[in-house]
Amino acid sequence: MRFTYCPHCGSRLVKKEIGDEGKIPYCERCRVPLWDMFTTSVIAAVVNEDREVALLRQDYVSRTTYVCVAGIMKLGESAEDAVRREVLEEIGQQVESLAFIRSYPYEKKEMLMLGYKAVVKKQALTLSREVDAAEWVPYEDALSRLREGSIAWQLVDTVIREDGGGTGEA
Repeated sequence: MRFTYCPHCGSRLVKKEIGDEGKIPYCERCRVPLWDMFTTSVIAAVVNEDREVALLRQDYVSRTTYVCVAGIMKLGESAEDAVRREVLEEIGQQVESLAFIRSYPYEKKEMLMLGYKAVVKKQALTLSREVDAAEWVPYEDALSRLREGSIAWQLVDTVIREDGGGTGEA
């Protein structure tokens, strides 16, 4: 989100030199800089002991390719708690362990996605209303179900490589 007006008082912002940040939108009335903002979200490669990853299809995202569990962090929620909540809400799985993989800027949607590997004990997937389909997919088939180069593809690729290319232990 890029500010034109101050969200506190409604005044039109001016550009002001702020340290080494360059010209930043600034409210002269409130005396506050207003940096561009982004939404923070989480994305998880949910894996089980059988070396499978849970892939979802959400028609509002794509009718042909799959995605990983993902969602927006709520105020006051840690990224780890957001992953646990989203995994439980979207596919009905309890996360046993989490490992942060990396962050992914998603400029198209003005988001920063925090990527995790979430390990669960394999159970039948219980889908939320926002998930149209989901399945456990063996590591060796997972990347072909995701849009190549997408954030989900990058995350799953990293998890598979770190797990030994599909031959190690999850």
